[in-house]
Amino acid sequence: AVAVGVPMAIQLANAGGAWDNAKKFIEAGNLGGKGTPVHAAAVIGDTVGDPFKDTAGPAMNILIKLMTVVSLVFAPLIGTLHEGLLRLFM
Repeated sequence: AVAVGVPMAIQLANAGGAWDNAKKFIEAGNLGGKGTPVHAAAVIGDTVGDPFKDTAGPAMNILIKLMTVVSLVFAPLIGTLHEGLLRLFM
């Protein structure tokens, strides 16, 4: 899960930032500026991208850190239980 979570968090943060910058680029007068269908699409993209950038990416980062800490805390317990189970069946 960590191997998938890191790239996903990076992708979410980058996609949100890219959509936000695309809207700003269009609002600066490029590609027709405000009031065009291109601007309407960019506003929708920014609406989708804001949660990616502001919440989903950082939340994935916290989840990755939590999974790492939990696995390190419980590793000795799992190792001890694993040895006991092996002795039962050998």
